[in-house]
Amino acid sequence: MTTDSNQPAHRRLRARFVAISWRDLAVSFGPVVLVSIAAIWLAVWLVKPAPPRTVTLSAGPEGSSFWNAAQRYKAILARDGITLNVLPSEGSRQNVERLADEKQNVDLGLVQGGVSQGLDVDGLVSLGSVFYAPISVFYRGERVTKLSDLTGKRIAIGREGSGARALSLTLLKANGIEPGGSTTLTAYDGQEAAQALTDGRVDAAMLTGDTATGPTMGKLIRTPGVHLMDFAQADAYTRRFTYLNQLTLPRGVFDLGRNLPAHPVHVISPTVELVARDSLHPALSDLLIEAAKEVHGKANVLQRAGEFPSAQVHEFPISDDAARYYQSGKGFLYRHLPFWIASLADRIVVLLVPIIVVLIPAFRLVPSLYSWRVKSRLYRWYGALIALEREALADDAHTEYRSLRHRLDAIEAAVNRLKIPLAYADQFYVLREHIGFVRQRLDAMNAESNAAGDVASGAGATGEEGVRGA
Repeated sequence: MTTDSNQPAHRRLRARFVAISWRDLAVSFGPVVLVSIAAIWLAVWLVKPAPPRTVTLSAGPEGSSFWNAAQRYKAILARDGITLNVLPSEGSRQNVERLADEKQNVDLGLVQGGVSQGLDVDGLVSLGSVFYAPISVFYRGERVTKLSDLTGKRIAIGREGSGARALSLTLLKANGIEPGGSTTLTAYDGQEAAQALTDGRVDAAMLTGDTATGPTMGKLIRTPGVHLMDFAQADAYTRRFTYLNQLTLPRGVFDLGRNLPAHPVHVISPTVELVARDSLHPALSDLLIEAAKEVHGKANVLQRAGEFPSAQVHEFPISDDAARYYQSGKGFLYRHLPFWIASLADRIVVLLVPIIVVLIPAFRLVPSLYSWRVKSRLYRWYGALIALEREALADDAHTEYRSLRHRLDAIEAAVNRLKIPLAYADQFYVLREHIGFVRQRLDAMNAESNAAGDVASGAGATGEEGVRGA
């Protein structure tokens, strides 16, 4: 029987004790790193990228009220390093068409209410209404208070593709006046329509939106024989066409000295909305509304100070970013930091969320994972040791002693070659003690088995001698 003092060389202690097991540490960190990468990737994917430095706005004809407003936006955005490309257009209708066509490189457009009928406007949102665009009907001759009074006359309704023309056709149709009838509808607009009315080439001119500039209206209101129509049915129009508002021009608002107009005039007016694709960056949304506030926020003959921009919308849903702005204003970072620094900080804050929510708890699990990883190597041999001991307790274990002892030696040799951090040396030595305990028990059981065999053998020999003697 082999004693502990004569252990073979392959069972000598060759365990490597280290301060830390880098392999176990790497394996422990692995799941945490993968989860962290996934969380950060998800945050980056969900967070919009940095706002573009260039955006494109479809405005209106050069020199129109839409064009002039867009030029002011451009100057304001330039202060924050944003380049606004302003595209001339035929008016609101074409602006909507450009926005609805994904092939067009257009991000924004000024759109007068009532011009998007028949167009696919899915994916378009409003940043809010920015100013009124009253429908001003100037006429010659007898007093006119209803559009139906213009039946059979010559009316300038705006150029093809313009918002003024689209809205004029809608309102005239509601009064029984349509192209091809007894009423002549011409494509004059703006200054051209005003000149045609002055020269007597048309009997009335419907101006609205980008065609109703201040100089044009001022010229017409002072022209002898030309009158501004007082909409007697203004309230009815606002009920039937929800995108229209009723406005009242007080006496003398155009010229106090000459008292023009001589009496209050009721007009109907859509609002002009700043429309964008729903992919517009949130930071740009705030910046554009701020620009609109600077351009359109002052009082004039049609509005009170601070009335625009507003969340008043009609044909396009208000964007989530615009709704948040109108409810709570600019974000904290954008109120206190320059635009580009705030934009960067805003995205960094969002990226910190997965770090705080995922990474910190995950890294707190690393010590537990590391401890489990190291202990699992020891527990593995405990399982083998228990299985061996159970076999040793079997009735026929004495016949398998050499095999069991050889397996126990192999277990001990494997344990002695383990690479164990010093912090777990106590558990390592406890395992070696348990291996020694099983060896002693196995040897004791084998000794008992051998002794019992000797006794049985001796008894058999004695009986055999007695038989021979007899």
